[in-house]
Amino acid sequence: MDYLEIEGGARLSGSVSISGAKNSALPLIAATLLSRTPVTLKNVPDVADIATLCKLLQNLGASCKKLDKNSLTINTSTVNSTKATYDIVRKMRASILTLGPLLARFGHCEVSLPGGCAIGQRPIDLHLLALEKMGAQIQIKDGYVVATAPNGLQGARIVFDKITVTGSENIIMAAALAHGTSEIINVAKEPEVVQLCEVLALAGVEIEGIGTDKIIVKGNKGELLNLKEISVIPDRIEAGTYLCAGAITNSEITITNCTPEHIIATLDKLEQMGFSTKIAQDSVTIFPAKEIKPCEIITTEYPGFATDVQAQFMALCLVANGVSVIDERLFENRFMHVGELARMGADIRLNGHIASVYGGKELAGADVMATDLRASSALILAALVANGTSRVHRIYHLDRGYEDIVGKLTSLGASIKRLSE
Repeated sequence: MDYLEIEGGARLSGSVSISGAKNSALPLIAATLLSRTPVTLKNVPDVADIATLCKLLQNLGASCKKLDKNSLTINTSTVNSTKATYDIVRKMRASILTLGPLLARFGHCEVSLPGGCAIGQRPIDLHLLALEKMGAQIQIKDGYVVATAPNGLQGARIVFDKITVTGSENIIMAAALAHGTSEIINVAKEPEVVQLCEVLALAGVEIEGIGTDKIIVKGNKGELLNLKEISVIPDRIEAGTYLCAGAITNSEITITNCTPEHIIATLDKLEQMGFSTKIAQDSVTIFPAKEIKPCEIITTEYPGFATDVQAQFMALCLVANGVSVIDERLFENRFMHVGELARMGADIRLNGHIASVYGGKELAGADVMATDLRASSALILAALVANGTSRVHRIYHLDRGYEDIVGKLTSLGASIKRLSE
C-alpha cells in the first residue's frame, strides 16, 4: 500500500494547473446514458472515481475509450444491462447517479444501495421519493433499488425537503427524458449541477431557471438525446486546496485554469485571514500575509462555504494567530481528521459539530492516517509546515479525487514523495 512522505518547512512558489472537476465529470458521465450517439468528454480528471464509474458503465454494456489522460469517449448505444451491481457501487456513492438515467431510458433498473459513508449519512430517500412522484414503482430488494416505469417517467412537481446535489442531478437527468414537464424546487445550485443542466440544454432539452433553486424541465418523451462534446469545468475544491497550500506555507503561488467565481467563499475567507489575492479571468494568485488571523467558518450549500474545503481550512487555522471556530453543518462525521492532526501537535477541541482550533502551536512530523478524501489533503497541508518528516498512510482516499497531487506540489517546491510500504 502506498503512502506519502513529506518533509515540512519548504516555502512554495510558482504556479499549478487545476484539473477538471470530479464532481462535475461524474454526473456528466452518467448523463451519457441519455445519449443515442457517442459522447466525448475533455478535461476529465485522471482519478480513481472516474475509472470506477467508467467500469460501471462498461459492466452495463457501454464502451468507454480513453483518448488521452484527460479525454474519453463513451458510447452507451450498446448498453444491454440495467443492473448496477454492489461490487462497483460500494466503491463510490456517486454510482447512484445512474439510477435516474437508466430508469428514464429503459423503464427498469436495479441499482445497489450505496451503503455507508465515512463522513456521515447520505441517504437516497429524496431521490426515490422524487422518482415515485414521476410515476416510478420502487422496491428495496436484497440490497438493491428495483425501479420500474413501464410507461415511462411522467413530468411532476417535485419539492426537495433539503438540498441534495446528487438528488438534484439524478432527477434532472430523469426529467430530461420524461413525458411532460417537471418543476423541481429547492434544487442545488452548485456549479456542477449548473454544468449538467447546460449540457442537457445544448442537447435540446428545454430547461428554465438554470443556476437557481427552481428549474423547469420539459421532457423529451423518452427520445434519446444527441449530447455534444463536453469540457468539464475546473475543480473548485482542488483550487481551494492549492490556495490553502500557498496560505499555510505563507507563500506566493498561482493557480491556473480555474474559475474564480466558483470559489468566492474560499477567497473571502482567505482575505479575512489576512491574505491578499490577485484574480484574473482564469487564474488566482495568493500572496503571503503579514499576520495569519483566525476565522469563523460555517459550512453550507453553494454559494456558501463548501464542506469539501473545511478540512483544508482546519489545517490552515493551525497556523493562525488565535482561536478559529468551524461549524460543520452538513456532515456529522466530518471531523475524523482531528485525531490525526492531534498526532502532529494540533490543539483542536470538539463540541458536537463545532470545532475550536487553537492556532499558533508548533506542529511536528508524525505518521498519520487518511480517513476520507478531503481529510487526506488536510493532513498533507499540515505536514507541509510541520517540523520534520510526516508519513500519510491510506492515500487511496486521495487517489479518488486529486490528480497527481505529488507532481503538482513538487512543482511548487514541496518535499513530497510517494512510496510503498
